[in-house]
Amino acid sequence: MDKTTQQNINEIKNMAQQLDHVKLMELCGTHSQTIAKYNLKSLLPKNIELISGPGCPICVTDQQDIDIVIGLALNDIPIAIYGDALTLPGRQSTLEKAKQNGKNIFIVYSTEDALKLQKQYPKLVFFGIGFETTTPMTAWAIKQGLTVFSSHKLFPPAMETLLSNKDIQINGFINPGHVSAIIGSKIYNRFKFPQVITGFEPEDVIESIKLLIEMIINKNNKVINQYIRVVSEKGNQKALDLINEVFEIKDARWRGLGSIPLSGLKIKAKFKDNDAKFIYKDLITNIKKGFKPMENNCICGQILQGIKKSNDCPLFRKTCTPETPQGACMVSVEGACHINYKYS
Repeated sequence: MDKTTQQNINEIKNMAQQLDHVKLMELCGTHSQTIAKYNLKSLLPKNIELISGPGCPICVTDQQDIDIVIGLALNDIPIAIYGDALTLPGRQSTLEKAKQNGKNIFIVYSTEDALKLQKQYPKLVFFGIGFETTTPMTAWAIKQGLTVFSSHKLFPPAMETLLSNKDIQINGFINPGHVSAIIGSKIYNRFKFPQVITGFEPEDVIESIKLLIEMIINKNNKVINQYIRVVSEKGNQKALDLINEVFEIKDARWRGLGSIPLSGLKIKAKFKDNDAKFIYKDLITNIKKGFKPMENNCICGQILQGIKKSNDCPLFRKTCTPETPQGACMVSVEGACHINYKYS
């Protein structure tokens, strides 16, 4: 640990004496990983609490979208996905089980991989999941002819929903670095709330905690860009233009947060020939008719809001493990339950 970081820790401890209990929410799964991997919570005073928010895109994917994509696969539509989505639990199955039963499910590492697969499997559908970080790549691929089922989401509306929920007591946000590299820092000024855009090294996180505590003490509600080596004020304009060209904004459902206005991205009508929701609309209607309610005691929704923790879940470490996930928070390496299982 360098001298600057040790000094920041000492300052945090001194400032914490002026405060009651403080909750800081990290809004990126990679930040949650850094905090757990380096056991940063052990370096903080007991009255400074770090909690994970809905920063895992796999985790907040709506249950209905998961079930539809599994249904497409079961109806012999080839599916391309990023690896984390393979074990996302649907109401009746997973893409992994569909793959084991002989369905064409392909793990890809980029949309370029999916485009190559589409040459061999013309009906292939790419399951587009992610925030503003991965959306530009999907938009580019759609322009190249890739068929996509879009579950892409915009992150700032989720922050607004968290702040409007009186059951969620948060004093400051550790804002996502990857998302902010695309959307920039200026967009967060609309939230009159202590926020720090943060890098992913443990030193970055510690410095950001110090900056947040300073703002809380001084009642200074603003956004500070700690990650200036990557994040600019206006973000990546080329990536934003690409998103705006291919997608239009709509309401969307988030696991745990419900329906959030103007938080989803729908493929524009001009690209409808690459929109799986348009191409397979009749089949999707039939798939929806077979949906049944989920029946388990998973509390992933409350964990994503920071209301409860993994250890509060009756399934955690018992029936719910990374090998047998019962909820989305255990599926992704960025999910709070997966991280707690691995590092705690």
